Amino acid sequence: MCGIVGYIGRQPCTPILVEGLKRLEYRGYDSAGVAVVEAGGVRVVRSVGKLAALEEKLRGTELKGTVGVGHTRWATHGRPSEENAHPHAAGEVVVVHNGIIENYLELRGELSAAGHEFLSETDTEVIPHLIQRFLRDGADLEEALRQTIARLDGSYAVAVVSAADPDRLLAARRASPLVVGLGEGETFVASDIPAVLGHTRRFIFLEDGDLAVCTREGVRITHADQGPVDREVHVVQWTPAMAEKGGYKHFMQKEIFEQPRALADTLSGRLGAGRAAVHLDGGDQADEIARRIGRLHIVACGTSYHAGLVGKYWIEGIARVPVEVSLASEFRYQDPILGPETGLLLISQSGETADTLAALAEGREKGAPILSICNVVGSSIPRASDAVLYTHAGPEIGVASTKAFTTQLATLYLLALHMGAARGRLSAEDLAERIEAVRAVPGAVERSLESDPHIETVARSIMDATSSLFLGRGLQFPIALEGALKLKEISYIHAEGYAAGEMKHGPIALVDEDLPVVALSPQGATYEKMRSNIQEVRARRGRVIAVASESDAEIADHAESVLRVPDFDPELLPIVSVVPLQLLAYHTAVLKGTDVDQPRNLAKSVTVE
Repeated sequence: MCGIVGYIGRQPCTPILVEGLKRLEYRGYDSAGVAVVEAGGVRVVRSVGKLAALEEKLRGTELKGTVGVGHTRWATHGRPSEENAHPHAAGEVVVVHNGIIENYLELRGELSAAGHEFLSETDTEVIPHLIQRFLRDGADLEEALRQTIARLDGSYAVAVVSAADPDRLLAARRASPLVVGLGEGETFVASDIPAVLGHTRRFIFLEDGDLAVCTREGVRITHADQGPVDREVHVVQWTPAMAEKGGYKHFMQKEIFEQPRALADTLSGRLGAGRAAVHLDGGDQADEIARRIGRLHIVACGTSYHAGLVGKYWIEGIARVPVEVSLASEFRYQDPILGPETGLLLISQSGETADTLAALAEGREKGAPILSICNVVGSSIPRASDAVLYTHAGPEIGVASTKAFTTQLATLYLLALHMGAARGRLSAEDLAERIEAVRAVPGAVERSLESDPHIETVARSIMDATSSLFLGRGLQFPIALEGALKLKEISYIHAEGYAAGEMKHGPIALVDEDLPVVALSPQGATYEKMRSNIQEVRARRGRVIAVASESDAEIADHAESVLRVPDFDPELLPIVSVVPLQLLAYHTAVLKGTDVDQPRNLAKSVTVE
């Protein structure tokens, strides 16, 4: 949600800011703007809608300054409008902000009483006004920002420029991501790495409480409680080309087809060569957590939550460790039972999900050992965890997650194997057999992608539906949830995922000749039960789309359409069977003409609660 880009250097900054905002479009936004420091002050240009509207306004201006900030806004306080778009200014001070200021009404009342005039409905606008007030009291810009953030309750990532201090760009964060990029004679600030990856691969990930003073020569960082601090410089291995479409029509399509490579990268180095072993890359701490915990609580949101549900089956079945799975947004309100013997496993693609970070804080307070699965190196959740397992999916730009999900599944399976072996629940022979099976997963996913042309045809048959059901049993039930989520996210067709055995307890009332019912029925322990559920749908004239194994010759007699997956190990089949559902959602959305990569009202990284 929302995107920040800042630049100080020797080049005209406007093209850099706009380019960076384009690379952050995947986060979701409804307005955009830039502010550039010039000799006569700071000039601000803002617009509602997509970046094309901002670019059109910029064509009529000449912004040639070498210091500036840019922002894409996802509306929280105040409707999408030019007045509410960032950057926001007070006098010579201009600010962009991600997050939510919870005490903004109190601060706004205080500032209004002191004569400050507000022009927007946003919580953000109190920030430049507070800075301006402290400047008038005699503070310099750095001290004014320090005093300002001390008054803010809630979450923030801010970047600040001022006409009165034209050779510095300031940034600060609390509970909202912000990185500093280091170049030659130039320094960058961004809410996410892809924004400036075309200019540098050297990044510093700011910590909560950090305040960064950026100049052309580099950055100086202080912390609210620690004074001056040194933060590690990370060299990011992603290339700009990895974040480009590479000839595909949409990022989501590219990322679906990248899954064999992403899965191979995630497995690489973790499977023992020459002997049956699974290595965790979270160091000794990850091994210790996996070995000694008596219970595990998995916490995640959205697609990552569905991965956690699959992980529960694997970890309980293979390692015999009891597992609970909770939605992060509800976790704190459960007063969960946690402690040193109950591990907390957090799953997040971005590593910045606000609800999951709140769950992490709850776990830390209760003394639980914390392990995380994440895709973004150096993001907030991994940094606050005791150990982290990275998914190595590469940058995922499409809002609807695909390769992040399948690599999360692969990582969870490896964790289950490691825990099972460490606890003596898996013999060397069993472990070796499962390792050979998981090595074959990238190839099985690649074969499942070969059905893409047929799936596009099936999508054409459901594109006019207004509602749909996705049914699954056992390991395929979370995949039904994920398939339904994908379809509703990007095609805007209402979709519900259900445990197939529960259909007769309510959802069967929806079945008629207009309702597509996607039945996950590959070969395995639940196959015969799924066949019975398919017959129940057919008896009520429902339209069955079956996801079935290649060798299942009979299923075509019981379904309107069949989406084939390779004959594969049933235990690992969720990683494979989700692929046709991703493609079905993708092609349906394309046929309907929706915005596949940036669906309405959604954002890639949900950094507010």
